[in-house]
Amino acid sequence: MNSPVRHLMQAGRLDRFFIDGEWTMPEGTGRVAVVCPSTEDTLCEIPLGNARDVDRAVEAARKAFAGWSATSPQERATLLDRVHTLMLERVELFAMALATEMGAPISYARAAHVPLAAEHIRVARDNLASYPFRIQRGATAVVREPIGVCALITPWNWPIYQITAKVGPALAAGCTVVVKPSELSPLSALLFAEVIADAGVPAGVFNLVSGTGEEVGTSLASHPQVDMVSITGSTRAGVLVAQAAAPSVKRVAQELGGKSPNVVLPDADLPRAVSPGVAAAFRNMGQSCSAPTRLIVPRSVLHRVEELALAATQRMIVGDPFAETTTHGPLANRAQFGRVQKMIEAGIDEGAELIAGGRGRPAGFTSGFYARPTIFSDVRTDMTIAQEEIFGPVLAILPYDSVEEAIAIANDTVYGLGAHIQGTDKALVRAVAARIRSGQVHLNYPAWDPQAPFGGYKQSGNGREYGIEGMEEYMEVKSILGYYD
Repeated sequence: MNSPVRHLMQAGRLDRFFIDGEWTMPEGTGRVAVVCPSTEDTLCEIPLGNARDVDRAVEAARKAFAGWSATSPQERATLLDRVHTLMLERVELFAMALATEMGAPISYARAAHVPLAAEHIRVARDNLASYPFRIQRGATAVVREPIGVCALITPWNWPIYQITAKVGPALAAGCTVVVKPSELSPLSALLFAEVIADAGVPAGVFNLVSGTGEEVGTSLASHPQVDMVSITGSTRAGVLVAQAAAPSVKRVAQELGGKSPNVVLPDADLPRAVSPGVAAAFRNMGQSCSAPTRLIVPRSVLHRVEELALAATQRMIVGDPFAETTTHGPLANRAQFGRVQKMIEAGIDEGAELIAGGRGRPAGFTSGFYARPTIFSDVRTDMTIAQEEIFGPVLAILPYDSVEEAIAIANDTVYGLGAHIQGTDKALVRAVAARIRSGQVHLNYPAWDPQAPFGGYKQSGNGREYGIEGMEEYMEVKSILGYYD
């Protein structure tokens, strides 16, 4: 038995939810197996909540809202600081949970998944120090107030990172929350609930109910006492949540799918443009909604790009997520492994040129949800692999003959979450960035910025996460006329 499961089992957490400051038995009787993606073994079972569990959690959050929303920004910052400190103290336990439940390489979990998740808490804490909750506009006071009880629905691909990206700003704003983590990767969420409890966050401010989207997700989205829903997931899931939320006219923030372009301009330094681009596309085994999985390159240098991309994949080590040398682990679950295989088949069937990887598992693997890092070249924009989100280690290289065509290819998608542009002429790079229809654009692989608003155009969703804008999603605006008379 692995350490995170043993820890949670010994603490009596695995069969419980965290509601109103207590680890409580569920009302629902359903259960689901948590499967280790590297071995396909069942790690444990967790309970699945139902509408009555949702009612209990929402009631606790509603009861706690009056007190929590009245706390000062400094009080909330102090509690968030404790959460941040405890997360960093428990990096190894979180990292082991992520390697176990969704196959993140242990080194990558330590270096990225957990510390970047902690950064969302730090940013929320720091933003409270100077945020103007009330500003003067003539004689009017414009006040931002917490929206209320928030349902936070999070995915399996970046489990703890997506929880903190929502919980941090929501609590900073003065909201209370009910979190529904993915039932496919629940261990890190339970560990985070322990952090919340140990940090001394008041009862009812943070609640956690595991369950399916059909049952718990729908119950939260439609609940009349929930004021807002924030979901990170597929576009299909976002649509269903919005439909369930519509009758109660609550706010819905959606961070959904993506098919992000990486435009390599004609003057780009190819080694600096291509190798990091492949790494970015295959980060987290390609299971990132903003992964730049469409590499758009000048046709005149297509063969050189292919050579560099192939060399980049050959440096990757797909293997046991607990091995220190592993750079890429398995896909997170059986369903995703099956989808990736089907999409690779579609690329082959539609005539794209396969230059790396392909069907099946890497050599030496007969079990586990391991996929081969795969690159297709000479891809047309009308091919399935150029249009549909794959959510796996599959890169499509699309050639172009002019910068205008490159921009058109980049925008030829129903999504608009992220984009990358590579080039040495800064004026041209910025001009192209201005014409890309996406919520984030990265120029020449900049450092990650947790204060940069993140969210999508088109079917990639609405609303923003991270930074000041992420906190403002959890607020209402009130105008008090005559306040300064």
